[in-house]
Amino acid sequence: MTRHQDGKTAQPKHMRPKGAAPDAPASAGLGAAGAHGKKKIPLVMRLYGVICLVGGVVALAVMALAADALITFGNDLFQGAYNVTLTLILNVVEIVYMLVYAVALVVFGVLLLKNHRRHAAQFAYALIAANVVGLLIDIMLRGIGANLISGIVQLLILIVMSVTLDPTLVRERRFRRKMRDLQTREEAEAGIIGRAKGDRGFIELDFFNLFWVFVVCCFLGLVIETVYHFVVVAPGEYQDRAGMLFGPFSPIYGFGAVLMTVALNRFYKANPLIIFLVSAVIGGAFEFFVSWFMQMAFGAVAWDYTGMTIFGIPDPVAALLQGRTSTPFMLMWGALGFVWIKLCLPALLKLINLIPWKLRYSVTAVCAALMIANGVMTLQALECWYERLSGIEPSSPVEEFYARDFDNAYMQNRFQSMSITPEQTARVPEATAAGKTGAATQAEQRAEQDAAAATELEDVA
Repeated sequence: MTRHQDGKTAQPKHMRPKGAAPDAPASAGLGAAGAHGKKKIPLVMRLYGVICLVGGVVALAVMALAADALITFGNDLFQGAYNVTLTLILNVVEIVYMLVYAVALVVFGVLLLKNHRRHAAQFAYALIAANVVGLLIDIMLRGIGANLISGIVQLLILIVMSVTLDPTLVRERRFRRKMRDLQTREEAEAGIIGRAKGDRGFIELDFFNLFWVFVVCCFLGLVIETVYHFVVVAPGEYQDRAGMLFGPFSPIYGFGAVLMTVALNRFYKANPLIIFLVSAVIGGAFEFFVSWFMQMAFGAVAWDYTGMTIFGIPDPVAALLQGRTSTPFMLMWGALGFVWIKLCLPALLKLINLIPWKLRYSVTAVCAALMIANGVMTLQALECWYERLSGIEPSSPVEEFYARDFDNAYMQNRFQSMSITPEQTARVPEATAAGKTGAATQAEQRAEQDAAAATELEDVA
């Protein structure tokens, strides 16, 4: 900073707004932003706002008229009239998506017509994300074709509007990103990057830290489980214990590590016994929930501790919780939680910080997108595997894709520790529970009902 004779402070050259005079006040940029915010939105964009508003209102009106049909369908679905297939799930998701998107279009149209440039530009980013989701749902249900044209055109329009509606918003975000990078560099040089400030715990519970905790522990957990099976459960026998469709990952350990990190972050200085007990309870509850969900949703059983004994005495925890967790494994969770928060987490934080600070956010964003896609495809592949074992034929492009590229043999080889028994789920109508002998007949009976359900939902959509 330099000081003039009149006492006023001048800005250094690198901090001045582009094109500003040497003595321009610091608020010049904000003034320009305010002036830009009052500028009228172009007529073409306001006309597009009218189209969005009218389109959203019409869509909501149509859905209101179809409310009785949707309620009737929902009642039939809960009473077991239809098989819950991936196609049916996606149709329901599409209807919910259309309802939310219609409301969003109405809001976006109002913002454009009222000349709220900044809010409209911010809202355009949310609509871009929503449009991408809609296109993915459309591809899964109807494949790639002319059905995507309107969505792609709208996506391109929204991208242009997000940039042109309020250019100052883009500049502000670039400035904030530079400030964030500067702070990250300073923390990296001081050796405190990722550490929590004050008494908030050991690490910052932000997306960056928790995501890499998840990824690293997905890998380490898979390694530990594979070695444990090779050495203890079946000496000399290798078994692929992967829990995701792609890559050496077991998500139960990743989610468990994130859960432990969030729960124990403030306890890292607490009494070791407290850390052990909290970890044991959280780990056992988490293992029980995952086991219950997998069986109820897919009929999948990846572990079963029924009949486990402790020194020849039946394990009370395994007996009480139907073999979904056990005393030894709860104790193991307790020990792992203590070791995790005291030893592993500090070492992991150092490992995470090896990512160059200039790349940490871009690399994390790309890896997070890939991991989310992996997770979604894993759930869809398991759902289609369940359907095929239930005798349900593929009825949409997404089901045909999984039947062709991830068939039963592939899934059994990929998930070697998992078995799927459709009649054990909470989703199968009574006729299917009778056993595999009636699977073919049951499939034929249900095929017509499923087709009718899909058609009904398509008509509403």
